[in-house]
Amino acid sequence: MSLILRFSRCIAGDFSNAKQTIADPKNFAHIRIFFRPLPFEFFQGIGFYSEQTYDYDLWSPYRQGLHRLVEQNDEIYIENYGIKDAYLYAGAGHNLDILRTLTPIVTERRYHCSMIFQPFGNGFQGRVEGNQCLIERNGRQTYLVSDVELTETTWVSLDRGMDINTDEQVWGSVHGPLRFEKRQSFADELPTQIE
Repeated sequence: MSLILRFSRCIAGDFSNAKQTIADPKNFAHIRIFFRPLPFEFFQGIGFYSEQTYDYDLWSPYRQGLHRLVEQNDEIYIENYGIKDAYLYAGAGHNLDILRTLTPIVTERRYHCSMIFQPFGNGFQGRVEGNQCLIERNGRQTYLVSDVELTETTWVSLDRGMDINTDEQVWGSVHGPLRFEKRQSFADELPTQIE
């Protein structure tokens, strides 16, 4: 199996950090992350729609995105795209009828915000490219630092926003990474091979 298909089978799913929330509810909200495969024609290759939402309100995601996967030099390079009028597609992570309404015309490339994943053990390790993925929070300009570990059943991520002038952490977890377990796989929605 190609590297890109192996990675895609790992990431395709509905992930939850319920166990972490139950163990430490004061510091970790219950979050769900959906990585839903897009039709192959969308990017003329493997792509995903993603959304992150609090478990108590699955129809109001706080983050949505589109991702085009490219295999290069034994790494998976993930281009990230924003979605125009994203609220129109809320719920597409768990509702295929909504997902099917997405078209490439709604995409906006997020430059400098791509992720790079490398094989590691029985999964993959990833990080955001460079320090130019800029996000404004609380009136301060920050750059994203994102570290991820992915296996076929888990997603562990630590996202932090660092002040572009002082490198001080402005937002993100101060209690360690979020630890998700896959509730449902969407791997059967992926192609079985790529030409």
